[in-house]
Amino acid sequence: MHEIALFEVGKNLSGLIDQVAVGEEFIITRHGKAVARLAPLKPAFDRAKAIQAATALMEASRGLSLHGISIKELVNEGRQ
Repeated sequence: MHEIALFEVGKNLSGLIDQVAVGEEFIITRHGKAVARLAPLKPAFDRAKAIQAATALMEASRGLSLHGISIKELVNEGRQ
């Protein structure tokens, strides 16, 4: 991670964005104090990870039982 002064960001923004696009991160400083971070965006939703998590939950719950208690009863109990 690199530090860069705010006034330099204005002069070099396009180049900084190019570097961020390939994974670099920058701490932006003002008067020597860190005030912001310029970093690549991470995907907000990873469909493959969600499917993997759902599959793992379904596999983990296989063979489990609620011993005659309905989902509705559990929900109602949680609301009390």
